Amino acid sequence: MFRQAIQRASAAFGSRLRPLAIGQPVRRMANTTDDGQFKSWKPLAPTLRQRRMTSRKELHKGGPVRELTVAKRRTGGRNNTGRITCRHRGGGAKRRIRLVDFRRKEPGPQQVVRLEYDPGRSAHIALIKHMSTGKLSYILAPVGLKAGAVVQSYMSPESVAAETPADSAEVAEADSTEVPGAQEYTSEGLKRKTGTQQRATLDVGNCMPLKMVPIGSVVHNVGLHPFGRAQLARSAGAAAQVLFTAPTGLAQIKLASGEIRRVPVDACATLGRVGNANHKHELLGSAGARRRRGWRPTVRGTAMNTHDHPHGGGRGKSKGNKHPRSPWGKLAKGGKTRLKPNSMVVRARPRR
Repeated sequence: MFRQAIQRASAAFGSRLRPLAIGQPVRRMANTTDDGQFKSWKPLAPTLRQRRMTSRKELHKGGPVRELTVAKRRTGGRNNTGRITCRHRGGGAKRRIRLVDFRRKEPGPQQVVRLEYDPGRSAHIALIKHMSTGKLSYILAPVGLKAGAVVQSYMSPESVAAETPADSAEVAEADSTEVPGAQEYTSEGLKRKTGTQQRATLDVGNCMPLKMVPIGSVVHNVGLHPFGRAQLARSAGAAAQVLFTAPTGLAQIKLASGEIRRVPVDACATLGRVGNANHKHELLGSAGARRRRGWRPTVRGTAMNTHDHPHGGGRGKSKGNKHPRSPWGKLAKGGKTRLKPNSMVVRARPRR
């Protein structure tokens, strides 16, 4: 019976089936769609229907530079005594930490070799190579940075010999949300010991002290201490705007949250906005994707017993007429936890 069915099918459709020639590629239907912004999946499974990730077409397909990474040792949220101090953590795929240069002390031009994916942060990173020494390092990839571009740092004493005020008359005529590109800032204060004039090019990816940044520029990777490492505006799509700067003292920047704070003028800042801004629109689509990233399930407080959580116990879905709070009794929505205000904050971020 089975042979007869095969013979009838071959007789009926034999004229329509064309055998593939030797070496001819087999056509396969694509299960993913990448429009340059997001990558989506054909719903072959329920978890893939809502899955949406940012596009990685421009990123390097291989692994990182081994010398610029260290192994990440996991703790599962436990401290040295074995007690859980950070809930909902554990498991996940093995990772290696990319050693990103947040100080940018190396002077001289550096060429971008490629852009890479970093599993330890939301932003992408760029591998740069010093054009004189050949030294490799990682930096955060800002918007518009491509392979082959040249970036430079003016944080070392060799590149900046004297203190330099940012001339407010040199502010770009473009919109304040965009970084002025291909412009050069010159000042009599920027002079080497030989007397030659120094130029600081205001290109995306260049790092310099805040006193050299024109007012109104958009920066990221902002430091909090003079000649220290960058600590502010480092996540995907983050940026800060320079509102005031001077030769000495403190500058004022506006963060993405709306907070205005003072920062030393000798602190580092990189021109541009951090790339991969669509990261906030990603949808993992499944619980397994969260587990592979090292997250464990979260149990609601109302589903616990009375002695396990302030919301626990009772009959039905009841919180016991209590405001939302943590398992240790701290208010979770709108409660103030800061004991003393920060003196460097000029204007706090707007709160609900």
